[in-house]
Amino acid sequence: MSDTYDQLETRSPDRREAELFAALPAQIAHAKANAPYFTRLLADVDPAAIGDRAALAALPVTRKSDLIALQKEAPPFGGMTTVAVGRLARVFASPGPIHDPEAHGTDPWRTARALYASGIRGGDLVQNCFAYHLTPAGSMFETGAHALGCAVIPAGVGNTEMQAQVAAHLKPRAYIGTPDFLKIILEKGDELGLDLSSIAVGHVTGGPFLPDARAFYEGRGIAAYQSYGTADLGLVAYETTARAGLVVEEGVIVEIVRPGTGDPVPEGEVGEVVVTTFNQAYPLVRFATGDLSAVLPGESPCGRTNMRLKGWMGRADQTTKVKGMFVHPQQIAEVLRRHPQIGKARLVVGREDANDTMTLRCESPESGEALAASVRETLAAVTKLKGVVEFAAPGSLPNDGKVIEDARA
Repeated sequence: MSDTYDQLETRSPDRREAELFAALPAQIAHAKANAPYFTRLLADVDPAAIGDRAALAALPVTRKSDLIALQKEAPPFGGMTTVAVGRLARVFASPGPIHDPEAHGTDPWRTARALYASGIRGGDLVQNCFAYHLTPAGSMFETGAHALGCAVIPAGVGNTEMQAQVAAHLKPRAYIGTPDFLKIILEKGDELGLDLSSIAVGHVTGGPFLPDARAFYEGRGIAAYQSYGTADLGLVAYETTARAGLVVEEGVIVEIVRPGTGDPVPEGEVGEVVVTTFNQAYPLVRFATGDLSAVLPGESPCGRTNMRLKGWMGRADQTTKVKGMFVHPQQIAEVLRRHPQIGKARLVVGREDANDTMTLRCESPESGEALAASVRETLAAVTKLKGVVEFAAPGSLPNDGKVIEDARA
């Protein structure tokens, strides 16, 4: 039995990069021609010229945080789909609300690869404990399980006692759901005197998979693995038996950018996850998720050769109110753009004598009062607020993706 879902996972990195970027111009042309939002956004873009990461990085980003407003302006999907709503397989409403389309076809969210990496195989019975009501997670993983050839118990959320009884009677081999809910089901089974030992494999997402939960499942003989994705994109990256970061899915291009910008950061630096998909019905180009992560160096010990992410590391939208006015990461990025000698900056918001304070800490090989005064002037012009400027040695600021740190107690 193969350890990998297909040969794509073990391609050389150079071959993968070449094949993804050979396919990208046609996808961008498709989005530009058939999705009104991208027709406007990419009006001045020649799709044929987007043949590498540098060219892709020059395109504008579309932020998940803007979807609510965009969908209100142009319902139902903000003009980002290429097919009429009645031609879709399913339409979801996630909190916000944000409405997400599901296209027809096998494994439209590309979750089968992650389930396979978790040890789920064709012929398994899977208890899917993600919601089937309005939100897409239930369908995301059911379609992936079906693509593997699994039977699915559409268990959904809640009803813990019935979940345990169903598992005891039907004896599924695998669980799919949030990291903590399987523990709740197992403990309810113990309370009821039920045998739930058939569950040997778990695939979890939708929340942090913490060490205590991992240890609990290992103690019960259950191998559980996690993945990362969103309701808009589907699967982005997944854990393997190496347990060394999350391997990026083969059907997406992932960039890590400085929060508030579309500018890629150096490998290893924490930034915002930006994803481009090859979804024909919902062709998201440079979709900024609002999540923080970082690229891990090298390849996974499991043999898969794609880029690896460190995992979910927090939220990139660090908008903070100072003296009654919002300060955005994009504004700090604009300050850096006007002062290219500054490599990285972090705005620390504090409190002194009942007043908000701002200190912009800048990594720069240059310093001095003249530069500090110039940066202070730019900071005030961009944010409409006054702040202090401090200089730090290159590489000395924390690598945590924070552009704005709210240090007020």
